[in-house]
Amino acid sequence: MNESMYKYMKVGIIHFMAFPSTIKGDGPIVETIRKIALDDYFNAIEITWIKDKHVREEVKRMLEASHMTVAYGAQPRQLITGLNINDTDEKGRLEALALLKDGIDEAYELGASGFAFLSGKYDPDKIDQAYEALIKSTRELCSYAKSKGDIRIVHEVFDYDIDKMSLIGPAPLADKYAKEIKKEFNNFGLLVDLSHLPLLRETPEECIHALKDHIVHAHAGNCVVKNPDMPGYGDLHPRFGFPGSENDVEEMVRFLRALLEIGYLNAKNRPILSFEVKPFGNEDPEIVIANAKRVLNEAWALV
Repeated sequence: MNESMYKYMKVGIIHFMAFPSTIKGDGPIVETIRKIALDDYFNAIEITWIKDKHVREEVKRMLEASHMTVAYGAQPRQLITGLNINDTDEKGRLEALALLKDGIDEAYELGASGFAFLSGKYDPDKIDQAYEALIKSTRELCSYAKSKGDIRIVHEVFDYDIDKMSLIGPAPLADKYAKEIKKEFNNFGLLVDLSHLPLLRETPEECIHALKDHIVHAHAGNCVVKNPDMPGYGDLHPRFGFPGSENDVEEMVRFLRALLEIGYLNAKNRPILSFEVKPFGNEDPEIVIANAKRVLNEAWALV
């Protein structure tokens, strides 16, 4: 592609994955967000919970000055606490719902445009009950967000049988779910992640075209899935080109092409495409970020 990628997208990064010492809502949050805010390669950033009110205030000031689009990922809240938004036990479901509503409040406080979450565990013995619980919870989240402003509620599609083992899930079920929610709410959509496609045994073309009417956010990352004994196996988002991994420049090219084909990447209303990459072992986070930039630059030139 000869035209600048910035004409078609806002290039983002998931802060709490690139700097995993911040994923629990504490640690060097201010220092690491500042590194991203100073890097003009990025015009979007995805953040998560920040437990300290004073730290949130400082981050808010930085982000307001940065001219970056902000999105909020509630996935760490869910995965670290273990609460399940499609829990078939009503008490557990309501606890998870309260956790996510707190996250929506924080997302509004930090000036986020979107709020992402994931479904809870896939249980083959309780699929129907869990699905109905998810529908109920998602409607409540969309209603709650709409009552406070215009943040979009975004469900990220994860694997169902390897690592996160989430209810949503393969593309056909994600499509059914999104159609059901969108009958009532216009502030909802799906998030697709290149790193999750091999875990779901789906190609970029299969997933993206199946979900083309619902995709409102995209992540680009990597995974290892060939053998459970391999380093980095599962949904760990290692750098592109990691030994034994699935995604590199070629897969990024296919992902970008598919997103262009469905009109997700477009010049009229530029969406976010964020790197979701995480240092493995003692790798330097900033080198892993540089790796992702090089892969996107090269892939865009080949689209």
